[in-house]
Amino acid sequence: MKRRDLVRHLEAHGCRLKREGGRHSVYWNPANDKISSVPRHSEINRFTAEGIYRDLGVPKAPGA
Repeated sequence: MKRRDLVRHLEAHGCRLKREGGRHSVYWNPANDKISSVPRHSEINRFTAEGIYRDLGVPKAPGA
């Protein structure tokens, strides 16, 4: 999955960029106060994406 598609899905479900780290962007879901790191790779594999969804309490993206 493309990183930009993952970020769009997270932001569509209310997640916000909390800060930029060295190699990751840290996203925060204010609805449940959960945090997860999103790697800055152009492609993010399915298992990593599913872990990010689980960490933030966001439903899986269609086709992911």
